Amino acid sequence: MGIPSLLLIALGLSPDCFAVALSGSTTVKSASRLPMFRLALAFGLFQAGMPVLGWLAGRTVVSLIAAYDHWVAFALLVLIGSRMVWEFFHDEAQEKRTDITRGAMLLGLAVATSVDALAMGLVFAFTGVSLLLACPIIGVIAFSMTITGYMLGKKAGAYLGKYAEFAGGIILIAIGLRILLSHLL
Repeated sequence: MGIPSLLLIALGLSPDCFAVALSGSTTVKSASRLPMFRLALAFGLFQAGMPVLGWLAGRTVVSLIAAYDHWVAFALLVLIGSRMVWEFFHDEAQEKRTDITRGAMLLGLAVATSVDALAMGLVFAFTGVSLLLACPIIGVIAFSMTITGYMLGKKAGAYLGKYAEFAGGIILIAIGLRILLSHLL
């Protein structure tokens, strides 16, 4: 598989990173770029690392994981999105917004957005794709898409105010539903 194909695969794996960064950036108070780079680095590393895990897992383990991976991604995204919507309706929570670029929230989102990359690792194993070539491409594209989504989300958040957090929560819930429905239907 050539570089153009790998670039297309990487672009196909990265929309969730873009959408989560777009919607989640509204919850970050800091004007610094550090949270943006923290999110992009986590998403890029998980997107790059998950194909390795998928490749190593082989057919038997992947068939077990495939039975519930969409449920995990769905649950994480709906939980985080619901919390953002809840915070919109509770003014006291506005002072303590959820920062998606730290701790368990960051880890949960990094896992949820990279589940498809795990499955792609199995495809790479069966097609003989070089992980040394594929994984860095996937990671760099995910990193770039996360930065782009984050910056656009910050701009939108400045215009939409606190409604951007509500919209962000709804977007995360919608992504979770899309993941679940794409596996169930």
